[in-house]
Amino acid sequence: MSDHEISGSQGVAALFSKGRLTAIPRKTARREQLLVHLTETLFERDREYTEREVNEALLTVHEDCSALRRYLVVAGLLTRPKDGSSYRRAG
Repeated sequence: MSDHEISGSQGVAALFSKGRLTAIPRKTARREQLLVHLTETLFERDREYTEREVNEALLTVHEDCSALRRYLVVAGLLTRPKDGSSYRRAG
């Protein structure tokens, strides 16, 4: 793990208190670190999720699951078809 990855991991940990996200970062770079962390910890590769499953996973860390879900899709970390019927971890 590089120094940058380590500091990023520690930085993400600082956003949580008792396993819950205290706030969604406003700064883009910081939010991107958080979103990568959430993607890697909450969603499996090669698995399709319903919107409800995505929401339930995100609710384990923060009450604004719709904002987090939207950020994940916009960042390209979760993909979904145009009909919005399912979500999948990108990559």
